Amino acid sequence: MIKKTLKYTAYSLLTLVVIVNLFILLSGRYYLYSGIAKTYLRGKLGPTIYDLELFPVNTIKKSKEPFHFILEKNASIKLAKADLDYHQEMDTKAFLIFQGDTLVYEKYFDEHTQNQVSNSFSAAKSVIGMLIGIAIEEGKITSVDDLAGKYIPEFNKNGREKITIRHLLTMSAGFDWVESGKNPLSEAAEGYYGTDLYGLVTRLRVIDEPGVKFNYQSGNTQILGFILEKATGKSINQYTEEKLWVPLGARNDAFWSLDKEGGDEKAFCCMYATARDYALLGQLLLNNGFYNGKEIVPSWYMNKMLETPSMKTKENVPNMRYGWHTWIYKNNGDPIYYCRGLMGQYMIAIPSKNRVIVRLGSKRDAHYKIPENRINDKVFRQKHDDKIGHTIDLYRYLNMSDKMVSQIR
Repeated sequence: MIKKTLKYTAYSLLTLVVIVNLFILLSGRYYLYSGIAKTYLRGKLGPTIYDLELFPVNTIKKSKEPFHFILEKNASIKLAKADLDYHQEMDTKAFLIFQGDTLVYEKYFDEHTQNQVSNSFSAAKSVIGMLIGIAIEEGKITSVDDLAGKYIPEFNKNGREKITIRHLLTMSAGFDWVESGKNPLSEAAEGYYGTDLYGLVTRLRVIDEPGVKFNYQSGNTQILGFILEKATGKSINQYTEEKLWVPLGARNDAFWSLDKEGGDEKAFCCMYATARDYALLGQLLLNNGFYNGKEIVPSWYMNKMLETPSMKTKENVPNMRYGWHTWIYKNNGDPIYYCRGLMGQYMIAIPSKNRVIVRLGSKRDAHYKIPENRINDKVFRQKHDDKIGHTIDLYRYLNMSDKMVSQIR
């Protein structure tokens, strides 16, 4: 009986391997080999925040003049038990709260440490957005209304002629692109595990009129990355180091994953940095592009990053959640700006409270939804519609920060 079971299992596995190989070969999705090797064969189900060693990288060198902050000396500041339990449920790895220039709370979970770098995932999109503004200010890029085809020849044909940098910044280029962190057949998965990012984005079809509808697609950011390289003559890591990392006083080297050795940075994701250095991105959102009195990102451009363009989402509701590569929670007139990545990577700025929150981890809560019994309640919708598109854990972290800061004596 045992022999029959083992034999059946062996045949089943062999059949599965043959079927998977045939599918990959016939579909041309060769990146799946890399994906399988980097996940299932390592006992993982998908990408993680600790994938640094799995891909070639370019280094973003730290500043020789690291930023300084004040450490809150009140050791009695602690998370409530319910909040600590929530962090553990969400597999949080780092949780930091800056009140002005003071680091009032810093906690690392499991084996994550102060000097541990981890994957930003899509929080890196905000970095690319900021770099576009800097390149415009420097005259490397003429305008956000420049056609993408000015920098990428493949965008002068096949229905892509109308696409501008503005469309890419507002996630409204209208590509045929599947955005999914779980679907191995999505373009997002091919971008993460594949070896030809340029080929991937220059093959994209346009299926919607550009500039009409907000539809979050990582391909937009990757194209912006290629535009940056063409316009500046520098790789993304070099430009990030020169224009952001060094001027901000980053305390540790950061890294950007490549599609292959000597290849292109994954602009849409995959910047690796420490929690403290990630807080610098929040400081830029908090201070309208300034840091320590110095303008790092042009303030006129940052104003645009922190506004929601007048367009509808793919769900046909007004876009109240996304600016120029920055997430915006309008919060009934008390706006909160943040960078967001897969699995709950957050760099959150609360201007009205002069506060920055960094949360890194391996899980994210569900997206907020209007309760079915309140869908037609206009008063309720007026107060809560601006939560649509954001995740429930965001509100938990905001609430936690209020409770933590209130403990300061």
